[in-house]
Amino acid sequence: MQVVKQRENGRVIGTETRVIYGDALLTPALLGEHTAYVERTNLTTRHMNGRLVRKTLGFSKQRDMLQAACVWEDVVYNFARHVKTLRLEVNDGRRRWARRSPAMAAGITNQLWTIEELLTCIPISTNT
Repeated sequence: MQVVKQRENGRVIGTETRVIYGDALLTPALLGEHTAYVERTNLTTRHMNGRLVRKTLGFSKQRDMLQAACVWEDVVYNFARHVKTLRLEVNDGRRRWARRSPAMAAGITNQLWTIEELLTCIPISTNT
């Protein structure tokens, strides 16, 4: 979703939401009329991927390099980083919370991966 702001004398006087990707009726129903989830995702992506930071010299000159950096950021975020809002309360005497990544919450994996594990795993190609 995209929020378009109408400004007058530097002040926001109104907003309009537009669906860029997805179903025009279903997307607002799932996300609501605000874009907090999308904006949080964009901020996290810009924070983790130096090629997307505003006003930087670290931009990508080649589109495939930008795509590779974006894929790497997605893999690290989903498999190697724990997200505080996804943790589970365990209270097992040693710790109160069990850390989880988005991939763990989705049931794709059962562990937080290290960067070394991500770099050394052999992907299974489905395009045979």
